[in-house]
Amino acid sequence: MQIAFYAPMKPPTHRTPSGDRRMANLLMAALRQAGHEVYVASRLRSYDRDGDPERQADRRRRAARIAKSFIDRPSPPAADAPPSPDLWFTYHLYHKAPDWLGPPISKALGIPYVVADASSAPKQADGPWADGYRDANAAIAQADRLIVFDPLDIECLVPLREDAADIVRMAPFCEAPPPVESPPPGAETRAALRDRLARTWRVDPDIPWMAAVAMMRRGAKLDSYRVLAEALSRLQDRHGLRCRRWTLLVAGDGPARPAVETLMGGFATRGRRSTRGRRSTVRFLGRLCRAELESLYRAADFAVWPAIDESYGMALAEAQMAGLPAVAGARPGVAAIVAQAESGLLTPVGDASAFAGAVARLLDDPAERRRLADGARRRAAGPLSFDRAVETLGSL
Repeated sequence: MQIAFYAPMKPPTHRTPSGDRRMANLLMAALRQAGHEVYVASRLRSYDRDGDPERQADRRRRAARIAKSFIDRPSPPAADAPPSPDLWFTYHLYHKAPDWLGPPISKALGIPYVVADASSAPKQADGPWADGYRDANAAIAQADRLIVFDPLDIECLVPLREDAADIVRMAPFCEAPPPVESPPPGAETRAALRDRLARTWRVDPDIPWMAAVAMMRRGAKLDSYRVLAEALSRLQDRHGLRCRRWTLLVAGDGPARPAVETLMGGFATRGRRSTRGRRSTVRFLGRLCRAELESLYRAADFAVWPAIDESYGMALAEAQMAGLPAVAGARPGVAAIVAQAESGLLTPVGDASAFAGAVARLLDDPAERRRLADGARRRAAGPLSFDRAVETLGSL
């Protein structure tokens, strides 16, 4: 089957790394693994962050021209044109990023229209994104199937559908990196990898490492960093952290980095100075490539992320796939990835005190960390696995 893939929020080839871009590429890879030909139908971004009516109108006009070119192109198409699709697949649409291509093209060509990770927010019915809200709802209503990653989305999707049975629940997924304890021939053991990274990042390999992986931007991401910083401070004040030694490794970058560094200022280590001998510290690693992130996941002891307003958290899925347990906020989408007391610890969203208590529990109990790591590896081989996603998509 020829599948036209479209991501109105951010195309799979966008220059800025993000969980959204990552999942788009994973979906394309899984569809190919299921035996289909997949191509990016358009790189048009309908996303409007600011609620600018003129910008939205301009992008809607551009979308109409692109849709017309799909519908009116000659048969057979030009040699350099993509093949005519048998199915249109749109990933991540909502009021700020409506799909103006898939609905008219799939209707005109008489092909199925499948949407993954759609959401509807009735409070946006009026205001600067009212047109985008209306158009996103129309696309949701037209879709032949809706794939849902975040259970919270379902309540507002069902009223838009004639048949709720067409809504398909699916767990977020990743490809599995090499196993932590049994790497392929020639690969580093975890101990060797950790020792190498300790020298590179100038951190102490003999104390627990926590990993936080997220972009740094205003809004929910910065709010999560704020809760994380408060949790670390509460640990120090209330749980005797002065008697513990730990390192938080922060991978990520963005316009809010100065604010994040200010939040972590009491713990952060600047420049290339070694953290050896310090009881608690935060090391900023900046933006890491995919291989560097996988190394971080393999070498760390557990991941931490408060998950404020997080749909599910691609970094948490990647951590679990690497066998890394997590302490995270108990959002429904996050709970679909991190199983409470099986592969990590979930705490009420925004509760810095509860988050601090869960972090302290894992810092103090290496056996518990190992047990949860085993659970993460089981989930990586089961509900979160790439093979399971290929099977689900192929069946759908």
